[in-house]
Amino acid sequence: MPRTAYFISDGTGITAETLGRSLLAQFEDVELNLVVKPYIDTLEKAHTLAAIIAQTAERDGARPIVIDTIVDQAIRTIIADAPGFKIDIFSTFLAPLEEELATHSTYTVGRTHAIGRDDIYMHRIDAVHFALDNDDGARTHQYDQADVILVGVSRCGKTPTSLYLALQFGIQAANYPLTEDDLDEDGTLSMPKALAPYRHKLFALTIDPRRLAAIRSERRPNSRYCSMDQCMQELQQAEALFRRYHIPYIDTTRFSIEEISTRMIAETNLTRRFSPR
Repeated sequence: MPRTAYFISDGTGITAETLGRSLLAQFEDVELNLVVKPYIDTLEKAHTLAAIIAQTAERDGARPIVIDTIVDQAIRTIIADAPGFKIDIFSTFLAPLEEELATHSTYTVGRTHAIGRDDIYMHRIDAVHFALDNDDGARTHQYDQADVILVGVSRCGKTPTSLYLALQFGIQAANYPLTEDDLDEDGTLSMPKALAPYRHKLFALTIDPRRLAAIRSERRPNSRYCSMDQCMQELQQAEALFRRYHIPYIDTTRFSIEEISTRMIAETNLTRRFSPR
């Protein structure tokens, strides 16, 4: 029987869900139904959720996993009384930290994902705008302001990676698609003129041709664009270009956007403007 896991918070629930998913991902053989419950910030909401947890336990025939980052003690007590296997992230880690730092926690709701410093928040927004303005080779005259320029064939993951770098790290990422317009007369893929002055900023993405064909089929089914021959040809030409100009690259086939981004940062020593949220 599947087990149910609740990620509960009196804030956004992002921290509880992130940490909870990381823990539960280690149990591949367990079928889990994951439920996020943010903003449990009143006693009434807490009692309602405790009743839902009890109903879930009866339905599943097993205690739900309850992972929470609730700050309010009264709400925590109500949730703790529900029939779940409880992992209280804050109480688990804050008490030892309070002892080590010889001070009490402020126990403030939403500190992790609040706007906080205005300059950091505005830099995040500016980086996202930069990624959108410089997406898919739409503009090239701002490349001098880019921290990194992602290159690769169409639909290999450049846009989502650029946006993730902007939102999570404040990195100004542009991206440029390699297309048939960049082919020489002999059919060789050449370095695009717009990229040539910024070779030191280039980082490339590639992907398995079968995966690329599947992704492109969702966009333009039954077209030359998504055919296996076309995908293989484009990827072979692109990877030859990367090797010729010593452009570092990652195969994105089996990596998440988070993994692609952190691996890229590690390989290029890009400076994070701030820590991920």
